[in-house]
Amino acid sequence: MSALWRRWWLGALCVALLGGMPGLALAQTRITDDLGATVVFDRPPQRIVSLLPSLAEIVCELGQCQRLVGVDRYTNWPASVQALPQVGGGLDPNIERVVALRPDLVLMSVSSRAGDRLRALGLKVVALEPKTHADVQRVMLTVGQVLGVPDAQKIWRAIDAAVMAAAQSLPPAARGTRVYFEVNPGPYAAGESSFIGETLQRLGARNIVPAALGPFPKLNPEYVVRADPDLIMVGQRSVDGLLQRPGWQALRALRQQRLCVFTADESDTLVRPGPRMAEGARLMARCLADKAPARPGARP
Repeated sequence: MSALWRRWWLGALCVALLGGMPGLALAQTRITDDLGATVVFDRPPQRIVSLLPSLAEIVCELGQCQRLVGVDRYTNWPASVQALPQVGGGLDPNIERVVALRPDLVLMSVSSRAGDRLRALGLKVVALEPKTHADVQRVMLTVGQVLGVPDAQKIWRAIDAAVMAAAQSLPPAARGTRVYFEVNPGPYAAGESSFIGETLQRLGARNIVPAALGPFPKLNPEYVVRADPDLIMVGQRSVDGLLQRPGWQALRALRQQRLCVFTADESDTLVRPGPRMAEGARLMARCLADKAPARPGARP
């Protein structure tokens, strides 16, 4: 009888683990996204469409790239995602393409206009938008919770430690450098309250764009002339027209060639609030080490 009892008990246990016995169903995961919506998952999603590059990068950093079945047109890292179907822009994706991929989760930014339509079609949608270092940590933990990845906090700690190491690598002379960081040719700048601004602060630099102007304000080019930064950081897409902006030929940073120009790939790394923030910190630290004046803020 003991052998029969053992077989019955093992069979019952298997049924319970599969959710087949009343009251013993698998535990649900319940999260609240950045729009305040509560989303419930009976099991970790296996088919994910991401409509924001930083969210796709977080999924992959958590070791779950294989769950991605579609991405927006701007997602390009890691290289493996470039083979995935693209569903258009993240703000206004092709709804039919998204639905055709049969996702059990759509990750998107809070500013995407597709959320209501996708929810109306019965899809689970989670809106998340990291804007600061704390946001990146929170979003990574939330995505890890949804995907059933237990070590998301450990992965975040490694990223944070790498940012700290980049700061510690800088020579003392580079600290206090007044920096203008241009995100795109608007010109849109990275202000103190942005995740880029937070990285600059951790590197000991001073941002010429105060938090009061917002995280990524569009500036009048004359604002930069008046601020006269020690060092300018821009992407390759911005550099060609800098000297044509009114008054920019007089900027000390341009006259003294204290300008760091990032490639398109480097710019993607720098402007996406996600797992590559550590690499972004290293790029900015290298720029500061190479180009910062001996006495930051000093006038000629």
